[in-house]
Formats: sequence, structure tokens, C-alpha cells
Amino acid sequence: QVQLVESGGGLVQPGGSLRLSCVVSGLTLDSYTIAWFRQAPGKQREGVSSFTPVDGTKTYAKSVKGRFTISRERPKNTVYLQMNSLKTEDTAIYYCSTVRNKIAVITSPLNPLTYEDWGQGTQVTVSS
Repeated sequence: QVQLVESGGGLVQPGGSLRLSCVVSGLTLDSYTIAWFRQAPGKQREGVSSFTPVDGTKTYAKSVKGRFTISRERPKNTVYLQMNSLKTEDTAIYYCSTVRNKIAVITSPLNPLTYEDWGQGTQVTVSS
């Protein structure tokens, strides 16, 4: 059974940083793509970043490129999202998700409909 557990969210001031963690169990990420998504109140879930370990491909939404970094710690089967220079508009619940590699991952790496297994989310609030 696949399980994803996010942590690391919290309250931070604009310009601050947070590092989110996603611990994955029940599968090994080598044959999967893992991604971070977020959903703000009243808005649709949007893709933030994805990582395909087998070829090292990383994708970022335009709104976070240059500020967020996705990475993996292989022995711990954990994926991180380092978030720097946070803005108030980054406030949302952040989710991690995985899918076994397929064509849709190449064409739509940040489309939530591409993904299958989801964590419960962690709240990130950016406010002064």
C-alpha cells in the first residue's frame, strides 16, 4: 500500500523559507515521478514541481521557478521542496503525489489528473 506523508509546513513571513518533506512508503521512486501540488482556498489544485528520478527531469511552475527546489534523499525515500523568498500568494495546502512513469508524465508533469497517490497535505501560510 502506497503512503505519502508530508510535513514541514507552517507560518512564515514574506521573504522567508520553509522546507517541506514527503516520506514515501510502499514503492521505490526509481520508476515513478513525484510532484508537489498546492491548493489555496477557493482555487483549483495546481502543480508546483515534479521530479522523475530515472532521468533526473525536474519541472517547475513559472510562479515558483528560481525560488523553489525539488530534491530527493534516496536512502530515506523522501522528497523535499525547498521554498525560498516566499510570497503571500504561496499560501496554500501543499500535497505530494506520485505516479508510475507513463507518457502523460512527460506531456503533463504538473497536471494533477496525471497522478494517482496523494498525501494528506501540509499547510503553508505566508503572512506578516
